[in-house]
Amino acid sequence: MRRPSWVPEGTDLDKPNAARVYDYYLGGSHNFEVDREMARKALALWPELPQIMRSNRAFLRRAVVHLAERGISRFLDIGSGIPTFGAVHEIARTVRPEARVVYVDRDPVAVAHSRLLLAEDDGCAVVQADLRHVEDLLARPEVVEILAAGEPVAVLLVAVAHFVTDEEDPWKLIATVRDALPPGSALVLSHASLEGRPDQAEDHQRLYRMTPTPLTMRNHEQITAMFEGFELLEPGVVYLPQWRPDQPESVGEHPERMTGVAGVGLLP
Repeated sequence: MRRPSWVPEGTDLDKPNAARVYDYYLGGSHNFEVDREMARKALALWPELPQIMRSNRAFLRRAVVHLAERGISRFLDIGSGIPTFGAVHEIARTVRPEARVVYVDRDPVAVAHSRLLLAEDDGCAVVQADLRHVEDLLARPEVVEILAAGEPVAVLLVAVAHFVTDEEDPWKLIATVRDALPPGSALVLSHASLEGRPDQAEDHQRLYRMTPTPLTMRNHEQITAMFEGFELLEPGVVYLPQWRPDQPESVGEHPERMTGVAGVGLLP
């Protein structure tokens, strides 16, 4: 396949990519036929996937707005993905026009798109780094700069930790990030849950083993443990639509069908 001009050299165009599949679910255009084919297979197993992805994105928006209203104006978005509708800096600046964001992703396509989109935005930076190599991530100049001022920083791990295997120890990685944060900082996290749709979990994980980013779904207790050292904001770790919905009726009768859980914690 001919490499489009927006794709960096060295990108494997023959394997599906989780970031591009996510872009497809959200209605974006930065994906290939191999990604759409994987998405179609996933949709055959789980037709609600695009709705789940949109619910995850809606949680991100609500969490960013809430933290901006609490006074946070610095955001570290780890696993930011391909820029799509409602980027973090756009959301935060509706409340905090001075908001600064560092976007971090390990995927070269996501990073290339982010750099193109944000080339003229002095309040944003883009870093290619990997949460699994957390010390390297925290040592990047852009990350050092956003942490160095001593102001609270909101770390976003939205639909990211489930791409870290148990052997890679996401709990330890998140704790390392936590220990680098100034007091008053926050953790925004969402994660694929085993409890929401146990009938679908294994098939979905098997499908993601076809990609360079296999998926590890976890139970509520394992996900809640990722907030160790943070004080959870109400309503705690809940299904995506249940976290501070804009309208109570929007939660619906079966929020567990969105299968992901989410929470926000503050660092004392």
